[in-house]
Amino acid sequence: MYVYILTNPTQTVLYIGVTNDLARRLYEHSQGRGDANKFTGRYQADLLVYFEQCPDAKQAIAREKQLKGWTRQKKDALIAAFNPTWQAIDLETWDG
Repeated sequence: MYVYILTNPTQTVLYIGVTNDLARRLYEHSQGRGDANKFTGRYQADLLVYFEQCPDAKQAIAREKQLKGWTRQKKDALIAAFNPTWQAIDLETWDG
């Protein structure tokens, strides 16, 4: 299981989610780009800037809830520690 954070091109929005297949979920987010009925579509938040693996769904959901409760400043610091340049992560080439 994965907990992940997406942002938009101007990094003004963060979306936190959970999935068991990160590549598939990123594809799904990219297909919803521009869909006003979906948060990630409305705000064009489909750039992966952070992810972490959790041993099981229960822990992933707990971590997601924890991150969602953090301030923006704390989320930004987490992302910067993992991905200092905030470059969109390509799972095929990521070596972090």
